[in-house]
Amino acid sequence: MTAYAIAHLREAAPHPEIAEYMERITDTLAPYGGRFLVHGAQHEVKEGGWPGHVVVIGFPSLSRAREWWDSAAYQEIAPLRSRHIEGDIILVPGVADGYDPAATARAMLEALPAR
Repeated sequence: MTAYAIAHLREAAPHPEIAEYMERITDTLAPYGGRFLVHGAQHEVKEGGWPGHVVVIGFPSLSRAREWWDSAAYQEIAPLRSRHIEGDIILVPGVADGYDPAATARAMLEALPAR
């Protein structure tokens, strides 16, 4: 099942280490089937606040996303970004093909105590 690395990165001043990180990250993704889905695009906030930028990287599975994050190649370049950009990063699995949120809602309602 597809999984995603999602980053919410705050604004940062340009820095040579950030440029180096961006130049090198693709080579760390390739062995794990990772690819950028969202990067550098302007986002449109509809509710709440979301200052900064959004990055989404897709992987074939959550295990491949974890392997990428834990890889020596990625861990070597991660400080180039983290020293200069604050943010939140999560790994999250996608939903299975045919996912039905109505079925999830029905299961949630069935699990509630009877009134």
